[in-house]
Amino acid sequence: MTGWQTLLYKEVLRFWKVAFQTVAAPVLTAVMYMLIFGHVMQDHVKVYDTISYTAFLVPGLVMMSVLQNAFANSASSLVQSKIMGNLVFLLLTPLSHWSWFLAYVGSSVARGLAVGLGVFAVTAWFGRPGLVAPLWIIVFALEGAAMLGTLGLIAGLWAEKFDQMAAFQNFVIMPMTFLSGVFYSIHSLPAFWQGVSHLNPFFYMIDGFRYGFFGVSDVSPWLSFAIVSSALLVVSSVAVHLLRIGYKIRT
Repeated sequence: MTGWQTLLYKEVLRFWKVAFQTVAAPVLTAVMYMLIFGHVMQDHVKVYDTISYTAFLVPGLVMMSVLQNAFANSASSLVQSKIMGNLVFLLLTPLSHWSWFLAYVGSSVARGLAVGLGVFAVTAWFGRPGLVAPLWIIVFALEGAAMLGTLGLIAGLWAEKFDQMAAFQNFVIMPMTFLSGVFYSIHSLPAFWQGVSHLNPFFYMIDGFRYGFFGVSDVSPWLSFAIVSSALLVVSSVAVHLLRIGYKIRT
């Protein structure tokens, strides 16, 4: 048990030592989104009858920050270790593939939640959301962070340089995040784009997370939970298999 705990501690320490870059900077970015979109769209967008647009925006920004930073943590750690050549020291240890998985995904969840809490603490001053169902908030925050941490692990195993990791983030993670309902309700979209949104698992993470604050959502939180849990199981199975066979880390 001490093996994966030590690796987890090392990975948490890795991002916490540069918290100004890994935690504070994403919080500032979210505040910029809040200032711009909240100020410009507040009087022009009506989402739910009893909820202001600024309050509606808060959970979306929090979850977006959780997802993006959970992905960045595991992906950047693995790619950096490959480039610097220190990954070999981990390969020399008797750590199992499960230990790698728990440590990298666990540290990604820690970073995602740390950034999410920071974003919530700052943006909640602009529009105070309620706390109708706190358990749903916790469940979707944990599952979302774990899923993106796992995707980051897969991307880190696949990528051999920072350009490839950035391509995965810019062409897969970012579009799916921004098209998941962070800044809008999908009911405001044409029928075709509503159908496309329902194919995006990130939509269910954010919609279920938002339900925990307001008690209203575009789809049932139970449906969102089922879809997110299934997606997490699939990507976790892929990541564990890649670690077990040593994909692109063993020669």
